[in-house]
Amino acid sequence: MITVLIPTIKIIVLLGVLITIHELGHFMVAKLCNVKVNEFAIGFGPAIWKKQGKETKYTLRLIPLGGFNSMEGEDEASDDERSFSKASIPKRIAIVIAGATVNIIFAILVYFILTTSSGTYISNQIEEVLDGYAAQTAGLQSGDKIIEGNGQIIKSKKDLNKVLEKSQGEEINIKIERNGEIVEYTIKPTEVKSKVTGIYLDEECKIIAVEKGSSSERQGIQANDVLLKVNGVDINGDRNIAIQEIGKKNVDTMILTVKRGGDEITIELTPDYVSTYYLGVNLKQAEDTFINRCINGGMQTQEFLVSIIDNLKRLFTGNVGVDQMMGPVGISEVVAKTDGVREFFEMMALISLSLGVTNLLPIPALDGGKILILLIEAIRRKPMKQQTEINIQLLGFSILIALSLYVTYNDILRIF
Repeated sequence: MITVLIPTIKIIVLLGVLITIHELGHFMVAKLCNVKVNEFAIGFGPAIWKKQGKETKYTLRLIPLGGFNSMEGEDEASDDERSFSKASIPKRIAIVIAGATVNIIFAILVYFILTTSSGTYISNQIEEVLDGYAAQTAGLQSGDKIIEGNGQIIKSKKDLNKVLEKSQGEEINIKIERNGEIVEYTIKPTEVKSKVTGIYLDEECKIIAVEKGSSSERQGIQANDVLLKVNGVDINGDRNIAIQEIGKKNVDTMILTVKRGGDEITIELTPDYVSTYYLGVNLKQAEDTFINRCINGGMQTQEFLVSIIDNLKRLFTGNVGVDQMMGPVGISEVVAKTDGVREFFEMMALISLSLGVTNLLPIPALDGGKILILLIEAIRRKPMKQQTEINIQLLGFSILIALSLYVTYNDILRIF
């Protein structure tokens, strides 16, 4: 009973918090813009609790999978001077954009707090020079601070990694601070090649995604296949064994056995190889101070934001397939499996940011679609015909429902 109850509570709490702050964003800005809100509701379906305020009715509804603000004149004609339709276009845009904005701000704050509490970052000071790598050959020493690479300021290991990645193995100009003096080096990074299959496994060795254009996709591996063997070695549902077998050196071709439906299929896979470039140094952890924790939090939060935007770009450019998207069922499964408070809040921040960014896409039925219609109204200097707007919203809603059904179907396949 408890094994079912706790995951259910996690899902309800996460959805409840994110939906509440989203709708509160719309509600608070509507009030600031003096737009009348008739009802503020969390959830859909029959009301299980309600209270009439001075102007707004507050309701809690049975199904905690959404919420809404019923603003005067939003979906119907109204002569009320405080109706949504009577407000200026900038005010209406502010009201519409507020929900997604609050979700994004909430995600940033939660993630920043989590990463700030987790420790500091890896600094730019060399702790150890590794044998056989470029840094040793060039003469770098323990205690050196790497302050610049190809004109880019280096403050942390991540800064250095970006310079190395951008170099693509070509020589880079490095500035070192040593005993108060600046020393310059020209170094050709050491190239290390590693296997890349393009498959992503869950904990039970089910393939949850296959990267577009990867060797796995080219050779017929599919999402929802279950990996059984690698080169004849039984995986037994252990992802660590799978990773160990796939990563073995001096094995250029692998024989994978996967379960697809009720059949076992053998696939010969020749992985791709990618090059990674290293100086060959271990860098010191930055001193554990409040300032350094904040710097670490800021850097990780920035990467967090960039990763979400990058994933959206990859989706629209075709580098990520729609079949790899995750819907409510898949998200619920991931939330239910979160381990501990920190992981739960990390997932909450991720979903909140995804919800906020996605909601701003210029697609009818999303907040971004409403903003687009308002911008068109501003350009035309007159509102769109009500029936035309309804038709556009219905079209967008139909597309979203169809996409949701497709994504949910794939979620169910991945689970079962």
